[in-house]
Amino acid sequence: MSQPIPFADTNFKLAVVQELMYNQELLPRFDLREYAAEQGFTYDGGSVEAVPEALAYFAALEVPAELAEKITEIEMDGGNEIYLEIAPNWDGEDALFDVDEFADLRHFPNLKSMTLLYTGNEEALETVRAHGIEADWL
Repeated sequence: MSQPIPFADTNFKLAVVQELMYNQELLPRFDLREYAAEQGFTYDGGSVEAVPEALAYFAALEVPAELAEKITEIEMDGGNEIYLEIAPNWDGEDALFDVDEFADLRHFPNLKSMTLLYTGNEEALETVRAHGIEADWL
């Protein structure tokens, strides 16, 4: 197995993991209920806050570098499974999963399009476009 991708931005990593884990099924699927039962913790399923144990799981998750070539598009959407596994009742009304830093683009040479959660940071959007990636707000 190759080295893991050294992500600089956790929220960018989450967008990539959404694609690899839930859309393409190339990484083992994370299920918060199962994980909580296995690890022996409880969480408030009605909270819009992130479950710390879920965030820690994804922060520690290693994404093999050979999977980087599989990323051709990223669609960040408030209904993405990864966000609801981390914050089960998240409503998308805060900046919990926003990405404003795009240094990690260098790891994904086949990335052609991105739909970003709206942050209003036009400079960030232009940074993505400058990499030859079609990009727009959700």
